[in-house]
Amino acid sequence: MLKKKEKTMASTGGNSTTLIARHTEVTGDLHFRGNLVVEGRVNGNVSAHSDSDARLQIVDGGVVEGEIRVPNVVVNGNVKGDVHASGHLELASKAVVEGNVHYKLIEMVKGAQVNGSLVSNVEVDTTSEPRMLGYSEETAADAE
Repeated sequence: MLKKKEKTMASTGGNSTTLIARHTEVTGDLHFRGNLVVEGRVNGNVSAHSDSDARLQIVDGGVVEGEIRVPNVVVNGNVKGDVHASGHLELASKAVVEGNVHYKLIEMVKGAQVNGSLVSNVEVDTTSEPRMLGYSEETAADAE
């Protein structure tokens, strides 16, 4: 017998917030818009459209077991799976991530743990070197 994966739309509004409260467990994949705050447990993948300004917050005591694909992510709880943040990723002091972290912009506070790789998704120009803010060829020539 095959198990059918569930997919749930957590919210439809642009600025709305959905809360998964403490002592609440959700099993299945979540796709949301707006803000999602996880105080309880999610057993499944969590995603939001990469072109949106969606934000996932996993508070202290919150757990996500599955892959995360959300533009803006704040982790202060536990994640067991890969994290893909196309916008901003914040790993707070009690964050524990067991998986690879793919980010464009990262903020990591003392005490945060990542048991996996940190992979930067910075745009690469034609010379295959990452672009650096405030860096130009003239500055490099002056430094020599």
